[in-house]
Amino acid sequence: MNDLPLSSALDEETARAELYGLLAALFYAPPAPELLAQLRLAPTEAPSAGAYLEEPWRALVGAARATSDAAIQDEFDALFGGVGKPAVSVYGSEYLSGFLNEKPLAALRDDLARLGLARDAGMPETEDHFACLCEVMRYLIAGDEVEVCNLTQQQAFFARHLQPWSERFCDAIAARPQQPFYAALAGFTRAFMAIEAQGFDLLD
Repeated sequence: MNDLPLSSALDEETARAELYGLLAALFYAPPAPELLAQLRLAPTEAPSAGAYLEEPWRALVGAARATSDAAIQDEFDALFGGVGKPAVSVYGSEYLSGFLNEKPLAALRDDLARLGLARDAGMPETEDHFACLCEVMRYLIAGDEVEVCNLTQQQAFFARHLQPWSERFCDAIAARPQQPFYAALAGFTRAFMAIEAQGFDLLD
């Protein structure tokens, strides 16, 4: 992923893309030490326009500073790893239909194909992984293909594939406070998704 949004001087669209990239990196795998080092050095003012994000961002940076790399990896494994069914699912299909690889995933694949996107054959996760959806949003914000990377496509993709289940995903993580870094990340993610939803509502 790209550098963290360390400066509040970043324009809003760049900040949005960076935040989606950050969420993708933190939810896809245990964070690399380099990423956590960046996060711990981040200023704690709101990384994007609007004070609503300031407190959850401060909580996330504080949790990163208070938690070791090894402990954060243990949190990730406790929440999303392990043998059998994980404590918290990262797949949209499970929240939307109750099962993995169901109709929501097929609908997502259809929409990705219309956007000219496809899953990398070497990627073990399905496209409805929360991190993968965040990467798609980052592309739709920051990509160069203006006929695809625009607010209309962002709004449609967010409304269909992230908004219906992201709050429940965050709630499932927050319900396990014994993982304080990821509980803070869930709080920040919930706040960011709420701002995204409000911004898209203004387009209607």
